[in-house]
Amino acid sequence: MYSIKDAKKSTKEAKTLGVSENPEGLPPLVVLLGPTATGKTEIAIRLAERLGGEIVSADSRLFYRGMDAGTAKPTLAERKRVPHYLIDVADPDETWSLVLFQQEARRAIHDIHTRGALPFLVGGTGQYIRAVTEGWQAPAVQPDPRLREALEAWAAQIGPLGLHERLAQLDPVAGEQIDGRNLRRTVRALEVIVSTGKLFSAQRQKSETPYRLLTLGLTRPRPELYARIDARIDAMFAAGWIDEVRGLLAKGYSPALPSLSAIGYPQVIDYLQGKSTYAEAVMLIKRLTRQYVRRQANWFKENDPQIHWFTAGEGMVEAMEGVIWAWEGSPHPNPRPLSPLPTGEGQG
Repeated sequence: MYSIKDAKKSTKEAKTLGVSENPEGLPPLVVLLGPTATGKTEIAIRLAERLGGEIVSADSRLFYRGMDAGTAKPTLAERKRVPHYLIDVADPDETWSLVLFQQEARRAIHDIHTRGALPFLVGGTGQYIRAVTEGWQAPAVQPDPRLREALEAWAAQIGPLGLHERLAQLDPVAGEQIDGRNLRRTVRALEVIVSTGKLFSAQRQKSETPYRLLTLGLTRPRPELYARIDARIDAMFAAGWIDEVRGLLAKGYSPALPSLSAIGYPQVIDYLQGKSTYAEAVMLIKRLTRQYVRRQANWFKENDPQIHWFTAGEGMVEAMEGVIWAWEGSPHPNPRPLSPLPTGEGQG
């Protein structure tokens, strides 16, 4: 973990932090990642404000218009502070694949570079971040409508989690990386396995990164993080989550849509349909979010030498800024004083 002391290292000393030289002249990209509710949203905005940056969201939940309270989407006021990209780019019944995200994210990053700004890729969705930074390519297997129909029929019999269990038995790595409630991705993984006879997780192809990367990780002690998760979920309900879901259903959006499989939406739908109480829905959402945090840890290892981890706290933003200055090969100026992170805000 880094501290404010690291912010004062010279450019030469910064090489000990894993900061690489750039002999090929690759364009820069700062990645800010970490579990949900650590505070990435506010911290990314503050860094971008101070460093002339713009933010590309790598959170798949933020693609969809009208899904605001239930995703803790950055507010319009926050998005006015610095430009944001890949937020509110689709309606809930549109599907944004990993390939489409990769294309649009790289286009946004290129546009940021052309304006002379520093791009920040920010989020907690591991496969989306790696699709951009590692050049992931999806398995080259054409969709098989009949096979998909059969797999979806099987899921209707045993449930999405039951189908996910079958996937985990065949391909434990894919089972860890794919959310069991994301039926679309579970079906796709099984489709690839059945069609090719090979593990889905073994067929992801990587290419050389097109960027000079600096990856910053944000973490908090687990008890503190869980408390923030609980507080954030309470705030999401207070912000009108139930009315938001009621409005989406009234517009004709099906509860079976992939977008509405994001944690919390199925539970709110069950509450609206009388299948659970309000208290049961809230409790289940909090439990599922904590489980999601543990799955995120499979993507972002604290012993990964490519990730420079910071524990949220006083002086942390300044320390991050110092590492970015060193990585850019510039001396760290005397930063203006930072105000404390706002309580309950920027918990992305």
